[in-house]
Amino acid sequence: MDKFEQRRDRFALFDSMDSPALNLCFTLTLPDFRPWCRAQGLAPFHVLLCATLRAVLKIENFCYRIVDGEVIRIERLNPSFTVTNANDDLNFAMFAWSDDLHTFVARSRAAGAEAAGMTALNTQYAALSPRAAKEQVFVTCIPWLDFTSIQHPTATLAQPDIPSLAWGRFRDAPNGALTLPFSVQAHHGFVDGLHIHRLATQITAELTTILQLGSE
Repeated sequence: MDKFEQRRDRFALFDSMDSPALNLCFTLTLPDFRPWCRAQGLAPFHVLLCATLRAVLKIENFCYRIVDGEVIRIERLNPSFTVTNANDDLNFAMFAWSDDLHTFVARSRAAGAEAAGMTALNTQYAALSPRAAKEQVFVTCIPWLDFTSIQHPTATLAQPDIPSLAWGRFRDAPNGALTLPFSVQAHHGFVDGLHIHRLATQITAELTTILQLGSE
């Protein structure tokens, strides 16, 4: 937490505002990992989810949370994301983390299928303790749209300490790349534009590592 102490005055500044949320949408360029996913029988969304959450854990500023008025640093994540069910209603999928990509994807797909098959809202998250509830990043995918902005709901405007991430439609790009709209919402007391840039860079690095290891 020494790194946080260096910016505690910035945290105090933004945390005193009605809403300290920083929301930034941008075009994220990634290596086109879809052919590799097809060859491996892995769904691209779940591979990108794994790479993204691995990246989050490596950028310290995205791991700060507020518990009982105190800032803490989480060391692990409970992966979760949104799905739609047969009624075209939103639901929440949640599953246990795994460091192994194939296990992560299998658990993610199973959780997504379970949540999509439910008509009632999945309230699995409500069973988490207040501390465990902070070990999340809110993730949603809007694959139909090239959106340019998004506003995520927060439980209270004054405490958007759990980051919210969203991405949209994949587009082919030159030189074996793809692009997609990507949104990051986080507490500005923890995260600046520089940290969002680092997160984007780290997601690319995580995907590149997945592709390299998978080719060995």
